[in-house]
Amino acid sequence: MLRVAPSELDSLAGQATVLLDRASVVLGEAAPAAPARRRRAAAFGDIESICVVVAGTADIRATNALAPRVEHADSFFIREEFVCFSAGLSPIDSLREGVAEAERYGAAVASRLCPMVRELLPGQRLIMRLLDLRSDDAAKITSGAHVDDEPNPELGRHGARWLLRERGYPHAFRALRVHLRDRLGADADRVRFAVPFINDRDEYVRLRRHLGLGDETPLAVFVETPAAVHSAADFCASGAGELFVGTKDLIQFYLAADRGNHLVSAAYQTRHPAVLAALRQAVESGRGAGAPVHVFALGADLDHYARHLPVRRLMMCAAELRHLAGRRAA
Repeated sequence: MLRVAPSELDSLAGQATVLLDRASVVLGEAAPAAPARRRRAAAFGDIESICVVVAGTADIRATNALAPRVEHADSFFIREEFVCFSAGLSPIDSLREGVAEAERYGAAVASRLCPMVRELLPGQRLIMRLLDLRSDDAAKITSGAHVDDEPNPELGRHGARWLLRERGYPHAFRALRVHLRDRLGADADRVRFAVPFINDRDEYVRLRRHLGLGDETPLAVFVETPAAVHSAADFCASGAGELFVGTKDLIQFYLAADRGNHLVSAAYQTRHPAVLAALRQAVESGRGAGAPVHVFALGADLDHYARHLPVRRLMMCAAELRHLAGRRAA
């Protein structure tokens, strides 16, 4: 997209050249670009691990069917709300209908995870991010339960804040884990969990206690707020064995630019110095604690992040991974 100030429109006359290789537009005929030294592609060569963000079983199957296989794709990441949508579940209604209904909800989620686990290849695992419904989204899928009307749901009660207050969720989570163990046996250990929208160690410790998790049960952290970046080392010290950095939300919070508002799209910069500094801090904090850190990257930023950040573990959508794999094969 080319943005031009209205005051400059009258001066734009004649031929314009769009330079796809340089991501720029010039007036008049453009001189040929000097041959650039070809950089070694960082898309796969510099990456140790790729966590593939999926919406369901089909994405896992399609990723593992790629030829040649992407050996770096060693884990898959799914949001609990995606599982709910595919199963036709209304989580708020179920969790507030009593213990029995909450447990049925947990078992239903587990029954959707089991086929995904069976699609995993040796050495792969599945991470589910715990339920993270903003009040505006929850109101759309809830039929009977009351949902508070919040003026700014994006910064409201969701993620860890909501999980800590939801009395039915521990029953559902316990039933989910029991069902996985009953159906999968030892393969249940290939399923891990991550907590979303969390700020600090206090929230993390209280949530583990709320969910009834012992010290031996891993619970990863999804880093998507500036406070979580600064708490990365504390999360690891409190038992978070790995971190996942959600850059889409993190960027909008660091730059105060709503990623869904086209009027401020110019301010939403995935390579802003403040963003890169935050990602670097999260990665280095995790590494210092011996915890793997996975950073979400759009395809356009993959090479840039790999060259400018100490990150060797990435997250990306299944569709983008297939695109990159196809380009590599070609």
